[in-house]
Amino acid sequence: MRAHLLVIAFLVAGCGSTTTTSPPAAATTTCVNAKAAHKAYLVVTHLDGHSLQKCVGFDGDQLNGEDLMKQSGVEFQTQTFSFGKGVCQIDNEPAQFSECFPKDQPYWGLFTESAGGTWTGAQTGYTAINLKAGDAMGWRYTPVTASPAPTPAAPKP
Repeated sequence: MRAHLLVIAFLVAGCGSTTTTSPPAAATTTCVNAKAAHKAYLVVTHLDGHSLQKCVGFDGDQLNGEDLMKQSGVEFQTQTFSFGKGVCQIDNEPAQFSECFPKDQPYWGLFTESAGGTWTGAQTGYTAINLKAGDAMGWRYTPVTASPAPTPAAPKP
């Protein structure tokens, strides 16, 4: 069961060296690149249920999940594995970590939502997700024992 959960966590997180991505200077409550033609949303729901949402505007046909994370201004840290990047920390949760996916500890579950639909567990890592206008990418810090994993809070465009 534990091996199964780790495989799911790696696939969901898109999982080595550790990389830290800090928020850009002056993150605001308005949409980043607000004058852009399209908008995508990032929703982060913490273990305690607290949620935050960021909007990122873009002009192309789609926005890559990694670009959404970087442009959103939300703090996150990743670790690079042989098969991609794993997300170890988002918005300072967990406060500290020595392993990206420690045994029997919560993990960041990744979900997507297509323009007002319902959350769906991601089938790829966040770096392989492409969002179109109105789409959302969501993270939920989830206990290993949660079955099924709870989805993030609903995005509010």
